[in-house]
Amino acid sequence: MPDYNALISFLLKPLLAHPDALRVDFESNSKSDRVWIRVAFDPEDRGRIFGKGGRTIQAVRTVVMTAAEEAGHSARFEVFDPTPNSNSDDYQDRNAEYSDPERQQVQVERPRINVEKPKRREINN
Repeated sequence: MPDYNALISFLLKPLLAHPDALRVDFESNSKSDRVWIRVAFDPEDRGRIFGKGGRTIQAVRTVVMTAAEEAGHSARFEVFDPTPNSNSDDYQDRNAEYSDPERQQVQVERPRINVEKPKRREINN
């Protein structure tokens, strides 16, 4: 059986700004013919790992799948993000209940500035 942990570490650690944050989780079924590999890393390294259009992570996935096929395994490779995307609505909704009530947004009323609109000129031919 290939050492998936060493293979993934070899492929990903040079790309990471925080290589100590790399986590590789490996599971296999009782027959050892199917493997499930999950990878987690620091959110700041997301762009480095995924690459332009996801090409880098797809290349890593291809290498891992090829190593698994050579060993007679069926592999599933996933990237696990322990901190969801902060732009996600779910993430904001979940954190809204933990927010400090004193830090809630306060709407500020801004003064209106009256600007005279330009008048339309009629064009005579």
